[in-house]
Amino acid sequence: MAEPHAAWGMRQIEEFNEFLPIGPWTVNLDERRYRQSGRELRISVLGSFDTAEGSWLWGWANPGFGKLPVVAAAEALREFGEEHGVPEFAEELVDLSSFADPRYAAEMLAFGAMGVLRADGYIGVQANETGRLYMVPDDPQVPVAGPDPVALPRLLMNGAQFFNRSAFEVVAGYFHHFGLPWRQEGETVRAELPGGTGATVQFDPQGRISAVSMGAIGKEALGDRATG
Repeated sequence: MAEPHAAWGMRQIEEFNEFLPIGPWTVNLDERRYRQSGRELRISVLGSFDTAEGSWLWGWANPGFGKLPVVAAAEALREFGEEHGVPEFAEELVDLSSFADPRYAAEMLAFGAMGVLRADGYIGVQANETGRLYMVPDDPQVPVAGPDPVALPRLLMNGAQFFNRSAFEVVAGYFHHFGLPWRQEGETVRAELPGGTGATVQFDPQGRISAVSMGAIGKEALGDRATG
């Protein structure tokens, strides 16, 4: 469920980090206000990660939050997880201790949650000695990245390696997210980006991306279009 969001999510994270550079931070959860580097954002809590136990607790399951508006994003993920059979989103506590790097697994979970929510980024901060707090912005001032022909090859290749399951889902998810016309022809996906730029993504027999090429394309070249 998270993999289709990998490529566009990576570009959006870059946009978000440029907007909100690293710096001192404060948060008021009652008011849903997060402040960092001179900027103030409205946020929603995803969950918290216990670095000592290697466990993730969703915001909606934290008794300190109850049904406060600040956990609206986590509540939406719980409903999504129940509807689509994704236990990592639906269960109160997610045990990440068996991963080689539980902290990295927590980042992957937060990134996947950001994608499913179609949020404009995510924030992870050290709230205390063993606890990290994860949030997503819910504020119109956050810039939203659009389709980028220059960055596309890098985003598709890196996105395919992030979850490393289905490169096709990453590619199709990118084009679907931006509503771009695309079609599959055997082991090739062709798409049209704004401005008439065409993208051709080739896959090897194992389903991995073997090449991404960019060039001018006519609308008729796509024939019957698909949009995801």
